[in-house]
Amino acid sequence: MLHVEMKQANHKMGFGHSSKGNQMKWMQDGYWYKADQFGYESLAEVVTSHLLRQSNITNAVVYEPVMIRYKDKDYRGCRSENFRQKDEVLVPLERLFRNHTTIGLAKQLARISNVKERIKYTEEVLGNITKIEDFGIYLTKILEMDTFFLNEDRHTNNISILYNKETDKYRLCPLYDMGLSLFADTKVDFPLEKDYFACKEKIVAKPFSRDFDEQLDVANELYGCHLKFDFSASRITDVVTELREKYFLTEEDVTNGRVDGYTEQELKRVEDTLRYQAAKYKYMFKF
Repeated sequence: MLHVEMKQANHKMGFGHSSKGNQMKWMQDGYWYKADQFGYESLAEVVTSHLLRQSNITNAVVYEPVMIRYKDKDYRGCRSENFRQKDEVLVPLERLFRNHTTIGLAKQLARISNVKERIKYTEEVLGNITKIEDFGIYLTKILEMDTFFLNEDRHTNNISILYNKETDKYRLCPLYDMGLSLFADTKVDFPLEKDYFACKEKIVAKPFSRDFDEQLDVANELYGCHLKFDFSASRITDVVTELREKYFLTEEDVTNGRVDGYTEQELKRVEDTLRYQAAKYKYMFKF
């Protein structure tokens, strides 16, 4: 696993916000680095991004696992290339709506009781503000990803677009931030001793409904189905097998204080989750 020492000047305060708190994040040498905070977020990022590379989603950010050293402490984490172009800033939908309407998106969605109307409202207002076309399809791809990988962190600050300050134009952002997928939060909500079914019973979706399938079904009805993996459902766990061969930590490793990899419990949790999700959403696979 690659080891990188972070410079204090590159630490980004206020970035990496999730619904559970701020994740340590750095921008250094053209890469964004994120440290695990709640469990195996980096494993979730790596697995989801590598599986999406084997799908018809062409604009998903690719993550790789790294060891991060910061202020004489070592953190397991991941990194991805900076996708912002010159003069571009990342604008979360919550901030965009607050700047251009009288109320933030989350508060406005809470005032709308119907899931379909929440999604339509988001798509229509964003289109009016940014002139971006096909945002509904883009949003549907996000909800398809989040449903399949069980991403519990897609709040209104975690869907973004890119804005160029010089040209005064917006463009769709590459699909990113799947760290709280696959029951990665093992410290609080999904301890490793809990199985798939216990975790599934507890997990809550965002941002249009607390139920993943409800918001996905509505988005598919409005904008069609889009995510399709280029392999059979039976091969869904191949990526975990590859990671196990490279980054497996034995019980002895853990006892000796090694953290530059993933334990069998973590890998098995991800493997089981992918297998169950693939069985449920077989239509997302090519054959």
